[in-house]
Amino acid sequence: MKLKTYNQEGKETGTMELPDAVFGLKWNGDLVHQVVMGQLANRRAGTAHAKTRGEVRGGGKKPWRQKGTGRARHGSIRSPIWIGGGVAHGPRSDKNYTKKINKKMAKKALFTVLSAKARDNELVVVDAIHFPEEKTKHAASFVKSFATQDAFQKIVKGKGMLLALSASAKGIKRAFRNLPYAETDEARNLYAAEVLKFRYIVMPREVIEVFKK
Repeated sequence: MKLKTYNQEGKETGTMELPDAVFGLKWNGDLVHQVVMGQLANRRAGTAHAKTRGEVRGGGKKPWRQKGTGRARHGSIRSPIWIGGGVAHGPRSDKNYTKKINKKMAKKALFTVLSAKARDNELVVVDAIHFPEEKTKHAASFVKSFATQDAFQKIVKGKGMLLALSASAKGIKRAFRNLPYAETDEARNLYAAEVLKFRYIVMPREVIEVFKK
């Protein structure tokens, strides 16, 4: 698959042949859904916890006698139907939300999403990214140079761009960290659920080699 390449000023410099094994896959909605749901489940902290009637303090004494009062019978003021009582069927911190995801499935789901981004012109390949200083103004200028083009008008609206970088590009990461509409991550750490959060994926040409391994 061929894709246009750009310099960091947003000007087209040519084309690049992308590996079909990574960027040429057909859409597989069932696979992507299964993997993404699993990845989101594995990110759940599971810290929400509601106390049951056995964990709420108090209520050890029967509020009134069983018969003869004309009122409904109750055994504890900590019943779920009482204000201040326990919670029935509430969230529990001991619940395990994790799901097993095979490595091959996760990898193929990522490549499927990247292929869809490439087909929809939402994957931007830049020849190289170099800033004279690790300053936010250089990162903002980089994004705006692409936002002037029709295909990338929506980059600056919300968190519209994910920049996939190599492990050595720490200075570029620092330059982008204060931009509210852009995030950075190492290409080797990308996963399907993360890529789907963003409208555009931007990566230097050198990063393409990471996905071939």
